[in-house]
Amino acid sequence: MSGAEQKFIDEAFAEEWVVPLGPNVDGFEEDLRRFLTEGDPASEGKQVAALSAGTAAIHLALVLLGVGKDDEVMCQSFTFSASANPIVYQGATPVFVDSEPESWNMDPALLDEAIADRIAKTGRKPKAIIAVDLYGMPARLDEICAVGRKWAIPVVEDAAEALGSVYKGHKCGTYGDFGILSFNGNKMITTSGGGALVCPDVEAKKRAVFFATQAREPLPYYQHKHIGFNYRLSNISAGIGRGQMTVLEKYIAHHRRLAALYEELFAAVPGVTYHSNPTPDSDSNYWLSTIEIDPATGCSPDDLRLHFAALNVETRLLWKPMHLQPVYADAPAYVNGVSEHLFGRGLCIPSGPWVTEEDVRMIVRETAYLISSQSASLT
Repeated sequence: MSGAEQKFIDEAFAEEWVVPLGPNVDGFEEDLRRFLTEGDPASEGKQVAALSAGTAAIHLALVLLGVGKDDEVMCQSFTFSASANPIVYQGATPVFVDSEPESWNMDPALLDEAIADRIAKTGRKPKAIIAVDLYGMPARLDEICAVGRKWAIPVVEDAAEALGSVYKGHKCGTYGDFGILSFNGNKMITTSGGGALVCPDVEAKKRAVFFATQAREPLPYYQHKHIGFNYRLSNISAGIGRGQMTVLEKYIAHHRRLAALYEELFAAVPGVTYHSNPTPDSDSNYWLSTIEIDPATGCSPDDLRLHFAALNVETRLLWKPMHLQPVYADAPAYVNGVSEHLFGRGLCIPSGPWVTEEDVRMIVRETAYLISSQSASLT
């Protein structure tokens, strides 16, 4: 916490604005809009709708794009399930697309091939594309959006993990037709839970808010022509978000500073590769720091996970690709082996605001120790 959150919460209680609207919601949306768009003419006009979760934002994006029963939506396979689940909420089918090895995100060339194949097989274009900025690392967003334009298919940028990341001079979340942000408890900033939908203009935001507040028609009695949802963010949660915005830049700088140190120190550890910006086009927020471990070391990601758990340090395996998930066993998938390769070799390591540089040195030291021990046992 920044310390500023309580001020906004106290104001909400004093003014008795504790419901899913109010000054903090308006202020938080404006804070986010400025953060994402100031100084970027390409993002001029974009608006932000604060919602109850990033998942809700993805769902509303699909609603606004008209995704419905029997439609198909192209979706990155290497991601958390929340990127894909809203497709099913709409009665549509996810079509999973594998990653390219540099950013670990959706492969634009494979996406193009997959769309052509879906049209050949079904006679219909997919209704949308969901691309993800995984672990804060920007996808090749210009190429993905170019594929979307080629086929006249809208793009939803899932930047839930990428608040503050930049690709080719533009903030993540501002690419495509809609952008997604998340403020879950483990994200760059939190509202205890919550998310936001980045909309192309005022009218799209009004439509998003309409569906997020049960799609009630503007009449003196309750009338509904559409199915709506209870997705609006509360004024209390938005107050937490406003306080968090005061330290967002500080937190991003902290994550990037730790990332630079991790990269420097892991360069001296044989068999470990730190995942860093693949080109100058990308400037990740390094929401999570991630490493690959060469199997030739004799040390697996789970060996490291268990080793750190014994030291009371939490690490996590990388996302299991969606095309390998039992719940999506029947979904079409276009794979090239990249995400499966990464899932078998990768680990997320600590990088949050309370992680110190000494913690980083300890984590690298313990990684090197375990790998050295495992390598020695092989010989």
